[in-house]
Amino acid sequence: MNTDSAVLEDHNVSAPASGPPIRPWDAYNQALYGNVHPPDWVNPAPAPRYNLVVIGAGTAGLVTAVGAAGLGAKVALIEKHLMGGDCLNVGCVPSKAIIRAARAAAAIREAVEFGVDVPAGTTVDFGQVMERMRRLRADISPHDSAKRFTELGVDVFLGAGRFTGSDTIQVSGQTLRFSKAVIATGARAAAPAIPGLKDVPCLTNETLFTLTELPQRFGVIGAGPIGCEMAQSFARFGSEVFLVEAEHGILPREDRDATEIVRRSMARDGVQLLCCGKNLKLAVDPEGIRLQAESHGKSYDLVVDHLLVAAGRAPNVEGLGLETVGVEYDKRGVKVNDRLQATNPRIYACGDVCSPYQFTHAADFMARIVIQNALFMGRAKASSLVIPWSTYTSPEIAHVGLYEKDAKAKGIELDTYTQELSEMDRAILDGETDGFVRVHARKRTDEIVGATVVAAHAGDLISEITLAMKGKLGLKTIGGTIHPYPTQAEAIRKTGDLYNRTRLTPSVRKLMSKWLAWRR
Repeated sequence: MNTDSAVLEDHNVSAPASGPPIRPWDAYNQALYGNVHPPDWVNPAPAPRYNLVVIGAGTAGLVTAVGAAGLGAKVALIEKHLMGGDCLNVGCVPSKAIIRAARAAAAIREAVEFGVDVPAGTTVDFGQVMERMRRLRADISPHDSAKRFTELGVDVFLGAGRFTGSDTIQVSGQTLRFSKAVIATGARAAAPAIPGLKDVPCLTNETLFTLTELPQRFGVIGAGPIGCEMAQSFARFGSEVFLVEAEHGILPREDRDATEIVRRSMARDGVQLLCCGKNLKLAVDPEGIRLQAESHGKSYDLVVDHLLVAAGRAPNVEGLGLETVGVEYDKRGVKVNDRLQATNPRIYACGDVCSPYQFTHAADFMARIVIQNALFMGRAKASSLVIPWSTYTSPEIAHVGLYEKDAKAKGIELDTYTQELSEMDRAILDGETDGFVRVHARKRTDEIVGATVVAAHAGDLISEITLAMKGKLGLKTIGGTIHPYPTQAEAIRKTGDLYNRTRLTPSVRKLMSKWLAWRR
């Protein structure tokens, strides 16, 4: 198959000149662009005044705009690049399509363990993997399109928005007046201070998904969620992968025993981890990119075909004229209070531009808080959100609430209940016994304050615990909730059983024994 889909190209339509690159310029990417930044788009005539003007049409901006318009507000939405933001175009959607394909490739290799013969010579067609991703991304893009949001009552303006006065924003030569404004401009990949980084061609999440050929040698800097997910996926496709991390191990935020399970899985897939990396240097090499580093006392001098930099994020605050309207910001983004109000009380912010929780679902629910507070004098607080997250490696790691170290720092005493998947029938039958469910409860109570799940579908399993925390349901309730047998979710119920057993103290057991003896 022609992976560049040259036969599908329409040479009468030009690729975008700015913003995240959309390559190859095939039918799928043209459909994407036609939805999220129509080349023939004409901005509407501005209304005399808007209840809300939103800058940025990623998840936070889209939810804010459509939610407010649905409640009767007059809303303008500004986007200078691609509607849908990182999530649709260069984040969640394309990455999860690739991860799913990598899991399929791994499943084929592992099929022999289940008694399934795999034909010799079975290979991965990376070009088709990426074409499938582009097709699915294009299929999803109408949900975030300029046309759809216009039909939902939002005035969509394509161009760079900038504050020009106490109640004005300029975009493409037009002035929009607002009662309240929302900054939802998101974040981008940060450039770490690595000698030689500016001299070498490197990939970020904005350019990774333009690849059409599998790199034989693939370097990744940063063992956070993006780095680990892509390192494992490319190794499963067949790349020789080198993952460089300055700290020890991978996924520094998560519990060490949880990440160790994932690290072993990644190693089995062929990822070579250079953790505690020191003296990292990059340079152009005739055969690619030269990468020099030290890891655990050993020196490495490698050449890779492509290098992905996934070492942090930087907020998009430049060019917005924030100084004009008294909105303070720093390297972490726009400064907001617990109600997501900026230092100018008429302006709010939500999503990656102001939040330490840089997840699509967090941006979604922050936007709902902004609607309440900006339009209806609400008092909703971001601190009240119960935000889970998941890293989509194999196995996945999902978490919600406090880690043990966080609780200790806050002076909260815990009782911790851990159920190993190796003791769960379904996990044994699935061949997925590397993992666990761990729940932290406030000491001597069943109140859940945090949880970690390591499992093949941990991102799905964590929602039951998140619901319990949000609804203030404790481990006693979870232990009394019937789950289908056999499922891996039974491991969650069994943490409730572990809690219930702690209530059977020697004194209680003695009293029950006396009662039962009397009843004989």
